Amino acid sequence: MSEYQQFLAEREKIDFLLEQGYQIKAVTENFSGAFVDFELRNPDKAGHKNAVERLHIVTAEARKYFSSIIIQQHSRDVS
Repeated sequence: MSEYQQFLAEREKIDFLLEQGYQIKAVTENFSGAFVDFELRNPDKAGHKNAVERLHIVTAEARKYFSSIIIQQHSRDVS
């Protein structure tokens, strides 16, 4: 799989979790990429089994992508 295809797959996973009502709660970076922890905003209303999900992100483009989402979330929370 090309790096671009891998980025698209990672972005799709991130977008799917965001659409399901998750938000990014924590990021742990290491030499093998970043582990991004997502948490449901309203677990009671959403009816999901897991309130926490973790994705392993390895491409630089996907790391930039979730970084911009964190900034948006922070701006929304501050307002």
